[in-house]
Amino acid sequence: MNILTQLVLSGMALGMIYAVIAFGYQSTFATSGTLNFGQGEALMLGAMTGLSLTGEIMGGPYLNYWLMVPVVLVIGSLQGLVVEFLAVRPALRIHSEFGWIMSTIALGIIFRNVAENVWGRDDVPFPSPLPTTPVHILGANILPMELGVMVGALLLMGLMELFNRRTLYGKAVVATSSDRGAAGLMGIDTRAVIAFSYALSSLTAAFAGVLIAPITLTGASMGSVLGLKAFAVAIIGGLTSGMGAVVGGLILGIAETTTGFYFSTGYKDVPGLILLLLILAWKPNGLFGRAAVQKF
Repeated sequence: MNILTQLVLSGMALGMIYAVIAFGYQSTFATSGTLNFGQGEALMLGAMTGLSLTGEIMGGPYLNYWLMVPVVLVIGSLQGLVVEFLAVRPALRIHSEFGWIMSTIALGIIFRNVAENVWGRDDVPFPSPLPTTPVHILGANILPMELGVMVGALLLMGLMELFNRRTLYGKAVVATSSDRGAAGLMGIDTRAVIAFSYALSSLTAAFAGVLIAPITLTGASMGSVLGLKAFAVAIIGGLTSGMGAVVGGLILGIAETTTGFYFSTGYKDVPGLILLLLILAWKPNGLFGRAAVQKF
């Protein structure tokens, strides 16, 4: 029972990382109907930038972990604005249905190649800001940083929800998400809102990068698999549901840790992919997604 509890807690920590990244997918899809397929590279750049500031590479450390996080969030936001300006805005301007897909993928590859040339291709450890001695919870041993991942992820998503509900600009984002055309007629600068959603998307991915980096290895290729799994989580939970991202992330994270232990680490990706196929066949809009109503 203790082993199962430990697997579930570790899976919850991993699942919350998936949920944070999936939240970024949802934010851009809601406002523009587009997705940033370079989201994993935004996570990687956040982690590598954080390592450069807090680790012993590039002459560091320059900042402690807690001071580094705001810097990474700003850099992540700027990276998202670059993606929106170069890859998404031109495609939306000419009403290209697929131009943004290839453009965001291309930018992601460029970011990864730049990272490989700046930081190299080797995976390196990231210094943990919390003690590395496991704590005992319900008879299981769990790292303090894994608890920090869950708390940090929930805090970020809670702050975003408060922003949308309590601030004027947040309400503009919600209005654009509901009906972009009507929002534009009401005087809302929908282009600025879309740019903001991309900044927010990359900010959340960069934050996920500095959350997960201390409990895994950090490298230029770390974001590719995480970004793809988070996209699966967004589809499983529903691209229009924040609760779906959390539930989908927890399901996938727990499925991976338990499968890796009881069967083999070589099969840990299988349950999530099977679940994705079943959801697409049974409920294409996701567990909590809303079906779009089209009027003719």
